[in-house]
Amino acid sequence: MPLLHAVQETCGYVPPDAVELIAKGFNLSRAEVHGVITYYHFFRNTPPGRTVVQVCRAESCKACGADDLMAAVEQRLGIKAHETRADGAVTLEPVYCLGLCAQSPAMQVNERVFARVTPARLPTLLAGVEVLA
Repeated sequence: MPLLHAVQETCGYVPPDAVELIAKGFNLSRAEVHGVITYYHFFRNTPPGRTVVQVCRAESCKACGADDLMAAVEQRLGIKAHETRADGAVTLEPVYCLGLCAQSPAMQVNERVFARVTPARLPTLLAGVEVLA
């Protein structure tokens, strides 16, 4: 996993040709490496948008309004969860725990984490996101 993190930090995602090299280097099948990449939410197998918006979908956040928050973010960005806008400006990802359970619901924009997020706060939190829909 440390190698996958290093590749993703360098490339922004884990490209398919890297999967084959990693598999050969560790004497694993491509399927085993791909399985790790697709199992853990923090790995990507496609390039992300220039801005990555993540909305926590874990139990505490769901109990405190994450479903409404995700719907509001989707509407504001003009994309659904797991999508990148066609212009490459933004990717929307559901994630499972940002570690702010006591301050739910939470979201992250690039590396910046926000707590107690409501749909009403989105215009301020997403003000820096490129060319909103």
